[in-house]
Amino acid sequence: MSATATLEHGHHGQETERELWKGGKSPFKLGYGKVMMWYFLISDTFTFASLLIAYGALRFTQSETWPKASEVFSSIPLPYEYFHHLKAPLVFVSFMTFLLIVSSYTMVRAVQEGYRMNRNGVVKFLIPTIICGLLFLGCQYLEWTHLMHDGMTTTTASEVSKVVNFGQLFFIITGFHGLHVTGGVILNIWLMVATMNGRFDRVGHYEMVEKLGLYWHFVDLVWVYVFLCFYLL
Repeated sequence: MSATATLEHGHHGQETERELWKGGKSPFKLGYGKVMMWYFLISDTFTFASLLIAYGALRFTQSETWPKASEVFSSIPLPYEYFHHLKAPLVFVSFMTFLLIVSSYTMVRAVQEGYRMNRNGVVKFLIPTIICGLLFLGCQYLEWTHLMHDGMTTTTASEVSKVVNFGQLFFIITGFHGLHVTGGVILNIWLMVATMNGRFDRVGHYEMVEKLGLYWHFVDLVWVYVFLCFYLL
């Protein structure tokens, strides 16, 4: 059926699709915005994959001198002297990972409440999602400052990091991921405010919650691979 014929039939849903796609129905049976979000996430996947492949290549070419994760991330980078001398490998980053897992759950619940057109429910679950994101960024700040204090930067290696490339890739990749988390937190704050103001009730659907939910889950999934490469292997 042509775009003109679609308008002649006068179905509201078909007319909306025609306005978005300029050629009739969506080829993916999805909304335009959701498809574009998937395109963005796929392209971003290639960026993270390239960075992690570069990490793997450099690691295997310098395998004899590459640092051990249990030594680099052995302490808990809290602003108390007691924790600096406490050897607890991976405890702090495990807490960071836990924050993102919890935020994924609360984001799923926000999307569910959006399907039900429940404004208060969406806000209720966006709040802990935002809090977990902010806590994650705070933890990343503490970890970065601790590692820099020990001498690991993008141009220098500490006693335990040994290889300059390790610090370079660590700050670039975790920083790029942190930038995504920051963007997600800002978008979720906007989403919460817009929801509280009744924006999506007036629109008639909460699809924006689902679209930003896709982005947030992507950020959480990428962290799994970052965690695997830097902290476990």
